[in-house]
Amino acid sequence: MWRSRFLRGAGCLLQGTGCIPCKPSHLPPWRYLSFYQPCLHPVLLRSFRPPTCYSIENHLRPAVVLYFFRTLRRDAKSIIDFPAQHLTVTDIKQYLRSKDIPFHDGYSCLHAPSIFMEPAPEGSGKENYALFIDKTTGQFLCKETLVEGSWEDLQDCIEVMLNESQTSISPNVLLGFPESMEEQEEREMEMKEVRRIWNSCMPFTDLVDEDVQLIKTMFQIGKLTNATLKKFGVRFFKPTKSLVFPWFSGRDSCLRGVKLLSAAMKGDGRVVYTEATIPKISNYHNLFGLPLIGQKDGEVVLTGREVDSMAVSQATGLPSLALPRGVSCLPPILLPYLEQFKKVTLWLGGDMRSWEASKIFSRKLGLKRCSLIRPGDFQPCPSEALAQGRNLARIVKASIPVKQIFVLFKIYCPTGSGKTTFISEFALDLCIQGVNTLWGSFEINNVRLAKIMLTQFAKQRLEENLDQYDVWADKFEDLPLYFMTFHGQQNIKTVLDTMQHAVYLYDISHVVIDNLQFMMGQENLSLDKFAVQDHIIGAFRKFATNSCCHVTLIIHPRKEEDDKELQTASIFGTAKASQEADNVFILQEKKLVTCPGRRSLQVAKNRFDGDVGLFPLEFNKTSLTFSAPVKGKQKLRKVKVDKNNSTEETEETELKEKSEKALKPAKAKTAKTIKGSAALTDSTEGE
Repeated sequence: MWRSRFLRGAGCLLQGTGCIPCKPSHLPPWRYLSFYQPCLHPVLLRSFRPPTCYSIENHLRPAVVLYFFRTLRRDAKSIIDFPAQHLTVTDIKQYLRSKDIPFHDGYSCLHAPSIFMEPAPEGSGKENYALFIDKTTGQFLCKETLVEGSWEDLQDCIEVMLNESQTSISPNVLLGFPESMEEQEEREMEMKEVRRIWNSCMPFTDLVDEDVQLIKTMFQIGKLTNATLKKFGVRFFKPTKSLVFPWFSGRDSCLRGVKLLSAAMKGDGRVVYTEATIPKISNYHNLFGLPLIGQKDGEVVLTGREVDSMAVSQATGLPSLALPRGVSCLPPILLPYLEQFKKVTLWLGGDMRSWEASKIFSRKLGLKRCSLIRPGDFQPCPSEALAQGRNLARIVKASIPVKQIFVLFKIYCPTGSGKTTFISEFALDLCIQGVNTLWGSFEINNVRLAKIMLTQFAKQRLEENLDQYDVWADKFEDLPLYFMTFHGQQNIKTVLDTMQHAVYLYDISHVVIDNLQFMMGQENLSLDKFAVQDHIIGAFRKFATNSCCHVTLIIHPRKEEDDKELQTASIFGTAKASQEADNVFILQEKKLVTCPGRRSLQVAKNRFDGDVGLFPLEFNKTSLTFSAPVKGKQKLRKVKVDKNNSTEETEETELKEKSEKALKPAKAKTAKTIKGSAALTDSTEGE
């Protein structure tokens, strides 16, 4: 999901050239490139209108026409419209009332009669509230006709319908720009591949018992019965030895896609599972098990994997659904299909990442109706619990209401000590672990930041290996990493609005702000600068609390003498920054006369368990990382003596690395487990 724009710019920097726009002959006349999507595929047939006022969308994607040499990957839905101004649920309700459109409140959506269908006769009592309007973004979906669009699209449709004195409007009024031949062929090929795979699959009832047992053992689903697999429509694809999970439309139960789960044995005996979806994962909006949900079902268990969903259904008899992207994201387009449930139990897995994702998703779904299953030794993921013979019904019944737990990080260091380089590696390490991260880089532009992070990801200077650039860039695109397009001094409200929308749309759980000083230029100049700083810090603290999101805020310290180490009291401004932060990290640099300074990361404050300490850092200029290199075992080399002298063999060790001969620093106190910052420890210890 790496942004093509920044990859292109980084590629130009690596080649030492300027980023010169170029129009490839195979592309359509224009493409809009965004920070969060490779290209724009408009959904409403209307001329492009440049924004005339502030909008959140303007800071999430550039409203300019750009062309790049690099092939654009259309592996995500191409447009997500933000309101032209800050939209609230009150605004939506007032507009609907002014147009005499009835509605009622849901958990995450407003429910209204669909304007894309003929209304039911008066007095029939069959009025279908099939139109769902997202309370946060205004995005709408008609579950009967599958028409969807932005709040502006819905307003346009309503105005057209009323101006023509009609009671409904044709779904065809929302037309997209004509697809190019390339896009048509790609879509048709995907559907042909879906049908080919599905028709070539074999139901488990058609397989011999020996093969069934072998397959179940390979995928660790031995406790799932053939009846359960048949109920959910799961099949086996022999050519790739994969389980095939179908995506059936909830409206007409037609096949819209498939997910393949494959297993492979590694050399060390480990079994590694991989997933592949057709269509691509960003367009794969399936809720596995949705056709089995009845209209009167009021309770559901949400899981992160298809096998977990089947385990819950078999063991408890409760309706169960699996999210298409597991714990990484809950696309807002799926929220209307979850509106009918009065109770939602999230059982996404048995690890801490699943626990954090459950808390984030519950905010979208509505805190009042959500319950969470806390991970633990006696409450693993559902498929493991079924295999261990545990009582899944009792585990679901013991689920706990949502409790808000929030964390705010702060890190500060002197100018030129490598704070941006370090924090980019820190954020990159979290992204590799699957933590959805949003970058707000106000000090350096995103293209240069992309070059740094791409070098850190590849652990080599790609300008010296340009033939490998595309390979690493393709891998980088899959990271859950997003960027705000701000640069320089910005207004705090504008930044917070953008962050809030990104949290909702992409389930961002970590925001990096680099840095505080660049945030202060656009605030009220009549106020004292320390008061302005306290206001901004308080706003970020409130955002972290209300959004269940981690915030890493970089702050410059006051000017200190070179021979003095930084302390918590060295933070620029008042004591509010250190008081509000749950963790304070200090990037120390001890300057030496004869050689570059030594750097270390100090945990100066830890609100969770109080453990503090110092982590020594060693900068690798080639890879731009602070991670320690992986140290291999001492190798022995056998040296044979001349046969004329003797047949005896001697062993000698290889020369030790020069770094080991250097003067070792005094043994430092190392912090123990620091909740909420384990990824930081990993990044400093190397991979």
